[in-house]
Amino acid sequence: MRRETQNILLILLGGALLKISFSGLYLRYVQKGLLPLLIAAGAIMIGLALFAIVRDIRRGQAVDDGHGHGHAHSSRSTWLMLLPVMAVFLISPPALGGDVVNSAADTNQTQRSRNLLGELPSGDVIPLSMTEFVTRTAWDESGTLDGRRVRLTGFLLRAEGDTFVARLAISCCAADARPLKVRLTGDVPALPDEQWVEVTGQVVPKSASEKNSWVPSFTVESFTPVAEPVEPYES
Repeated sequence: MRRETQNILLILLGGALLKISFSGLYLRYVQKGLLPLLIAAGAIMIGLALFAIVRDIRRGQAVDDGHGHGHAHSSRSTWLMLLPVMAVFLISPPALGGDVVNSAADTNQTQRSRNLLGELPSGDVIPLSMTEFVTRTAWDESGTLDGRRVRLTGFLLRAEGDTFVARLAISCCAADARPLKVRLTGDVPALPDEQWVEVTGQVVPKSASEKNSWVPSFTVESFTPVAEPVEPYES
């Protein structure tokens, strides 16, 4: 591949990184804290390509083998660099959703680590992340959630005749996404799968167990469709 083409590809790759960074699309792939690294990587790629272009122009050299023709047999693998660029500019893949939750092993439901749970906030309705809610139902044997009204945000998922509210949590990027889901009971509106909702209700005490892979049940009191959040993943 000719040097001009390599430099153009490098500019496109850098531009793709900057595009997803400043448009917020990067949140579909990595955590929010990695934004500065993405911006830096994109800027460096573009800077290196521009530096190479300026250097070649100043040298006045034709970018070939010096005999008036290029290397037609150069490695074709470099063209694979266009694939992520095309994905960002043309396809813009959505955030991971229900297919990942359904395909993941149930034993990975909570990655049951003994975190310090802390005290629940006061208030009539407690907004909790799916991560904290599922972890508490699995580990908090004192039943601090019992009888408390909780608000959860996630997307709807139906499997084996049950309806769940689900969400994905990531440690670094979408590649390590782990599923979190809560089984809904009571009056659940007939909304399509993948519809994001805010659901208020109460946990069914002792409903999460090893037998059901630590998936708690949740009695629905109110149900509100919402737009997909800017940050679809929990950390």
